[in-house]
Amino acid sequence: MESLDQSEALHRRARAFIEASLLPGGAALPETFDALAIALARHQAARCAPVARLFRARGADVAAIERADQIPAVPCDVFRFARVAAHPPATDVRVFRTSGTSLGAASRGEHPFRTTATYELAALAWGERLLWPDGARLRAIVLAPPLDEAPDSSLGFMIDRFAARLSGPATWHVRGGELDAGGFARACGEARAAGGPAIVLGTSFAFVHLLEAPLPGGATLLPAGSRVMQTGGYKGRSREVPADELRAAIARALGVPPSHVVGEYGMTELSSQLYEGTLAAALGGPAVAARAAPGLYHAPPWTRVTAVDPETLAPLPAGEIGLARIVDLANVDSAVAIQTADRVRVTDEGVELLGRAAGAPPRGCSIALDQMLGGGP
Repeated sequence: MESLDQSEALHRRARAFIEASLLPGGAALPETFDALAIALARHQAARCAPVARLFRARGADVAAIERADQIPAVPCDVFRFARVAAHPPATDVRVFRTSGTSLGAASRGEHPFRTTATYELAALAWGERLLWPDGARLRAIVLAPPLDEAPDSSLGFMIDRFAARLSGPATWHVRGGELDAGGFARACGEARAAGGPAIVLGTSFAFVHLLEAPLPGGATLLPAGSRVMQTGGYKGRSREVPADELRAAIARALGVPPSHVVGEYGMTELSSQLYEGTLAAALGGPAVAARAAPGLYHAPPWTRVTAVDPETLAPLPAGEIGLARIVDLANVDSAVAIQTADRVRVTDEGVELLGRAAGAPPRGCSIALDQMLGGGP
């Protein structure tokens, strides 16, 4: 009961931080980013065995940590081999799982949630800021499986919550693993007939297949004011298309400006997402950074992204290329600090994504994985 009470208190603190961080006029935050990150790390190290092992292996005294960048980061691969949660399985309300890989379903990572309230607040708050800052009444046209077909998909859950928040109708056009290109074209036609804008939400591989599908001429053109969110890699399920080419092709096919095609970066192991800021800038929404450009992603105020050295996992100076280390204050009951194998360049202007590190996991991530699974000191 004490653990549950502490978790609830931390969730309330995280939600209060998220809400205050987006208030106009720069309202005072209830506490500092570092103070909340440290409180979460102490909660997790006390109740999650893999996190505790990582602290011990790094010689990190959880009681002495003073800054968020001192918190040992949990490699994403750990979620494939160990339960990363500060609560017992009996209290899970939802478990998100990573997509299947060439290693098979047994290698899927899992992120258990005791409550999704903080996740939902974070996803909706930043999605609204970057995808519909104009408050438009949007019809949702989804190129991803519905939640009832993929209940363990964090992307599906997020899109489902987006569709519920948006005031227009919603339709899904990937079912049974198949793209319903005809249904998608009909949904676009219904949007045109209704005269209101739509938002198309989908994965990169679904867009590639859509663009290659035989459709009636002009059938997919969307009404003025429409926009697109595309996310995710290909995972061998379609031919890969460079990001700039895919953006241009989507814009042409759907009849939207390139600025209205927004890339999203998220992962099962996180509770928050990053977005390109081109749409928000084009619509005159609240500034998210000094510059909005294709390929430049923006983290919400409750998330910090740092580039670290692949060998040592030490922070790198701004502008140098390294692996993305992400501190996410919405990750209350798992790991507040996550170490990815994604290459990034981080500056005051945003986060430039440069793809996954090639080959085996980088040495720093491999060492941390070994330490968390009990192979280290």
